[in-house]
Amino acid sequence: MSQVVVLGAGIAGHTAAAHLKRKLGKNHNVIVVSPGAYYQWIPSNIWVGVGRMKEDQVRFKLGKVYKRWGIEFHQAKAISIHPEGIGDDDKPFIKAVYTDEQHSGEEFKVSYDYLVNATGPKLNFEATEGLIPGKNTYSVCSSGHAKEAWTKLNSVFEKASNGEKQKILVGTGHPMATCQGAAFEYALNVAFEAKKRKVDHNVEITWVTNEYELGDFGMGGAFVKRNGYVVPIKDFTESILVEYGIEWIKRAGVSKIEPGLAHYQLLDGTKSSVEFDFAMLIPAFAGVGIKAFDKNSEDISATLFAPNGLMKVDADYTPKEFEDYSINDWPEVYQNQTFKNIFAPGIAFAPPHSISRPMKAPDGTAIYPSPPRTGMPSGVTGKITALNIADLIQKKVTTLKHRASMGKMGAACIVSAGYGFFNGSAASMTVNPIVPDWEKYPEYGRQLNYTIGDVGLAGHWVKLSLHYLFLHKAKGYPFWWLMPE
Repeated sequence: MSQVVVLGAGIAGHTAAAHLKRKLGKNHNVIVVSPGAYYQWIPSNIWVGVGRMKEDQVRFKLGKVYKRWGIEFHQAKAISIHPEGIGDDDKPFIKAVYTDEQHSGEEFKVSYDYLVNATGPKLNFEATEGLIPGKNTYSVCSSGHAKEAWTKLNSVFEKASNGEKQKILVGTGHPMATCQGAAFEYALNVAFEAKKRKVDHNVEITWVTNEYELGDFGMGGAFVKRNGYVVPIKDFTESILVEYGIEWIKRAGVSKIEPGLAHYQLLDGTKSSVEFDFAMLIPAFAGVGIKAFDKNSEDISATLFAPNGLMKVDADYTPKEFEDYSINDWPEVYQNQTFKNIFAPGIAFAPPHSISRPMKAPDGTAIYPSPPRTGMPSGVTGKITALNIADLIQKKVTTLKHRASMGKMGAACIVSAGYGFFNGSAASMTVNPIVPDWEKYPEYGRQLNYTIGDVGLAGHWVKLSLHYLFLHKAKGYPFWWLMPE
């Protein structure tokens, strides 16, 4: 009997655990260790953040689902990995600390035959001075954060309805933050709600981003086919912001937040600041801080993790110039190359390099987006990790056949542009591949027949439908495995 331990129960971890148990059945153990009691469908947090959904509409408790599936669940935070065991005992294990009320603070260990590190990112708010969620600024990175954001935003709308001018700032809160798409989505929804409440004349919204051009989204931008024409996503994005009455500041690295004031530096070295009454700024991401030790209790964290704390996998981490970046640098099976029974799908793996061109201000400050791995890529990599581990256990394979390189994988993204059954809207976009392949597609870097964009009510209905479908899938309801990631 083999034992597989999954760290984290987000999109990648929960997907991996579900497929592992489905494939392995009762003959093998699947254990999930995650610090939170809930699974949350993160793409819908933006609707919590504008008061269109309640927090419990985007989350559910993990314990009941895992009990039904036969998965052992520990609400705990992993603190260390011991891939060689300790002393004469060579059985690999992890150490964790319980975070639930009953056992809070108690340390324990769990042995494993295979380990899936799907912890996702640490929300590294402290990397930007004063970026304090719920105090100076707000966030929609978790359902709890989004709930707090709505409470504050609602008070801003109330002031606007009473004739007070209000300034809203939305975007990236660190020079190398990723998840521009989520922040962009939130900005559009805030503008939509302001107009719906007829307070838009008293609300000034500014989009601040570390992107060189709007619509970069951490993937180097794109060209999309729309109405028969090939259009840079920059034009697509700018037109949407203009339509929603949103101003923008691009090529900006936010460096410090004070109450009601965000300081930033532009790529050309210009330093400035922008005032706000409400700000929702995405923080930098980093690894969650797990350490690794060998059998002699010597720290080997650098063997498993990159300097940012994200896990090294089957990628080419050789330093290269931007012109030498290749899709072949990107991992395909998310397997650590030193300890091959350890995998890291989703945001937990260390990308080999950025997708967008690295840019620096004159003082050396890097100002450009980190690569996105949220949503669809997290689900896909979580699933192929589970299938590969199942094959290793059941078929004793020596070659992993399930592969999902971001240099070959397409992705679909639906950006909500306002919640409403009859007047809602969304910007729908597909790209293929996520990482541009300039050798195969020398003109645009991607296959244009599968890189398209459009805006309208239909997109909103699709996104709303996906909210319910993916929660259905995550809860393991009938035929959940038939739904694509």
